[in-house]
Amino acid sequence: MYRKVPLERSGSWPPNPAGLTSSEVEHRRQAYGPNDILEVAGSPWRELALDTASDPMIWFLVGIAVLYAALGSTSEAITLGLAILPLVAMDAFLHRRTQASTRGLSRQLAERASVFRDGTTLSIPAVELVPGDLVRVEAGDFFPADGIIVSETGAQVDESSLTGEAYPVRKQALPSLPRGPAEADVENVHWAFAGTHVLTGSTILQIVFTGQETLYGGIVRSAVSSGKARTPLQRSISSLVSFLLAAAAVLCACLAFVRIRQGYGWLDALVSAATLAVAALPEEFPVVFTAFLGVGVYRLAQRRALVRRAVSVENIGRVSCICSDKTGTLTEGRLHLSRLLAADEIPESRLLTLASLVSRRDTGDPLDGAVHHALDESGHPLPDVEIVETYPFTESRRRETVVVREGGVLKTVTKGAPEVMLSSSDLSEKDRLFWTSRIREVASQGHKVLGCAWRNLDSSWTGGEPDRGYRFAGLLGFRDPPREGVPQAVDNCRRAGIRIIMVTGDHPETARAIATDIGLGATTPRIVSGTDLEVALNQGEDAAVFLKDVVAVARALPAHKMILVQALQALGEIVAVTGDGVNDVPALQAADIGIAMGQRGTRSAREVASIVLLDDNFRTIVNAIAEGRQLFRNLKLSFQYLLMIHIPFIVTATVIPLAGYPLLFLPIHVVWLEALIHPTALLVFQELPATTPLERVAGEDSRFFTRREWALMATVGALLTLLIVASYDRSLGSGRIIEHARAMALVGLTCSSAAITAALTRLRTKMARFMVAASVALAVLLVQIAPIADRLHVRPLHLDDWAVAMVGALACVLAPMAVWQALTKVSPAAVRKARS
Repeated sequence: MYRKVPLERSGSWPPNPAGLTSSEVEHRRQAYGPNDILEVAGSPWRELALDTASDPMIWFLVGIAVLYAALGSTSEAITLGLAILPLVAMDAFLHRRTQASTRGLSRQLAERASVFRDGTTLSIPAVELVPGDLVRVEAGDFFPADGIIVSETGAQVDESSLTGEAYPVRKQALPSLPRGPAEADVENVHWAFAGTHVLTGSTILQIVFTGQETLYGGIVRSAVSSGKARTPLQRSISSLVSFLLAAAAVLCACLAFVRIRQGYGWLDALVSAATLAVAALPEEFPVVFTAFLGVGVYRLAQRRALVRRAVSVENIGRVSCICSDKTGTLTEGRLHLSRLLAADEIPESRLLTLASLVSRRDTGDPLDGAVHHALDESGHPLPDVEIVETYPFTESRRRETVVVREGGVLKTVTKGAPEVMLSSSDLSEKDRLFWTSRIREVASQGHKVLGCAWRNLDSSWTGGEPDRGYRFAGLLGFRDPPREGVPQAVDNCRRAGIRIIMVTGDHPETARAIATDIGLGATTPRIVSGTDLEVALNQGEDAAVFLKDVVAVARALPAHKMILVQALQALGEIVAVTGDGVNDVPALQAADIGIAMGQRGTRSAREVASIVLLDDNFRTIVNAIAEGRQLFRNLKLSFQYLLMIHIPFIVTATVIPLAGYPLLFLPIHVVWLEALIHPTALLVFQELPATTPLERVAGEDSRFFTRREWALMATVGALLTLLIVASYDRSLGSGRIIEHARAMALVGLTCSSAAITAALTRLRTKMARFMVAASVALAVLLVQIAPIADRLHVRPLHLDDWAVAMVGALACVLAPMAVWQALTKVSPAAVRKARS
């Protein structure tokens, strides 16, 4: 892996140990700006204040309190005023707990830096660094920006925040800066990156990139720019909210009119209508949706997938097909020497040594690097030889040759295309046919094959590259192996009903070998070429038939990826596409979820993508889908809770006053209930874990709730409404006063909230258990303590009242859910049928 260095930033190499001068620092600060890696726009406190002020409950309480004060009811006004304080505190807590941001990532950034300037060492805020600064970073410290290592002492670095790999990375000082016309390629081993930290040793680095131009900062800063696209779920929520608002307006008007006609007066009518309006106001739905998206953004960032548009969190959970690049995503993106086939009487170690003689170390050539890596791992030393002449690889010759002197003997070694090696070697026809078949065999297994040959030179050699008379040494097979964990991730996708199609420019046989290794498709995976795909679809062939069982598209061009995405979308698939180059931009834009590579991806690819991967790993995509699916399920559970609890809340608040009874809920009671509903909907259901690594999505239509789920919620809501009305009527019918009946209704709703929470979460998390216990405890505190009950216009309940509320709530919730689960239980045969 290499990164380009603009030469105007590097200056002389190695840099001046005295560091930059003050004038140079000021000039560079003007040119490049501050080292503001993770900018947070605006004031967090201002953002918090605006968010809290947007809560309609606050303004409702303020308005009603002012109304009571104007009418002389000072105690009521004071009670409602005090009720605002815990509500504001709760809003502030929920905002800080669930806001959509990547501020948690700031823990990976250095706050100060030890820098050399004007010949002295200074400790300055990291934001003041500029390109060209010399910075010392000790063990335990984070790198403050991206730079090239000038010197190091035993430096090992934790780069897991960028790569996802837990093991330390050994860093090396850059001996010399390669020169080019405008920029130089520097290998990652010489780079230090912002957001990573030193485990052992120490380093001195020259800063090259600061702020948004750092790898870490650029990706994170691009992640905070949120798009405005509306998803199907957003449109559904908007329609639901509009319907509920219209219904609430009609109910409020009717209730106010009826209360006046019943002779309760305009104040009662106004308070009744306002109370019902707040109870029926569906602000929780968009608030919960936004909060869940924010939580999704943060959790995906923790899984090394940075979301550029929060609404993508919803779509990532719906993905049904992944079109994935091969190199660097499904595979390591690095060649390994995995096969050595030595000729007779030549040990494999000798073949590896000969190949090493004709392979240059540290040139960036992946094949040469793989040979030397294999030699280092084997423990065999490279012979002490003198290089006499080198003939580099060219496309016309298709080989590289070196002439060396070893122990006074001249010999030449050559490495290149296997057919060239065979033609240059003295082999019988039988041996030539044998090695040709071995070449085909190794190539069909997905290897890139090179041949190696050698010969001694006599004193008659006067120069020039020897091109015949070689002794064939054997074959070398190179392969880009699958990334660790990819086969398991592919299997998880298969079990979850997610289709994977590998898109690669490699030969079909190479694609077939990788597909087999990672478990993609059947025993004999079906591979098609990009050209065949284009021709078939352009000629009107049925896409469903042509693409059936296809697991890879080989020899694919960017245009072929675009055609594939459009064909899959036409078949109803929700498609995620990976890409890293400018030529991938059309496919990334066309996909439902465009996923750019954070390490090797271009800026253009990152800007149009919905999600940026920090580690370019297929496992991260699967983990992101798993997180999205579970968050989507949790959001459904939260909405189910809201609908189930609001049905009895709103209906009883409307029906009982319409029937001529005194107001059931006063404004303070709405505060009580909303203080339970808001944190339960926002906090409890966020925490629910997945039951499997990647849960399967049922083969239903794209609606948020199915008909059976709507029927379940309506049934539970209706039963709870009957429970509240019956409890209220029971208390009034026994000659008890209205405060006692009101307490019975409030306790019934509180127990209903706890029962719904327990049933939907199965009490799997601490937060769920806490909210269930806190709901009941709060009801006991507010109702059974007489001074508090008097302020809330309720009366303490008897033991039998509590039994009716608790047992009734559990029965109304658990019985319908048990029936529903029995009806919707999917048999193994049905699952197999759905997969087929």
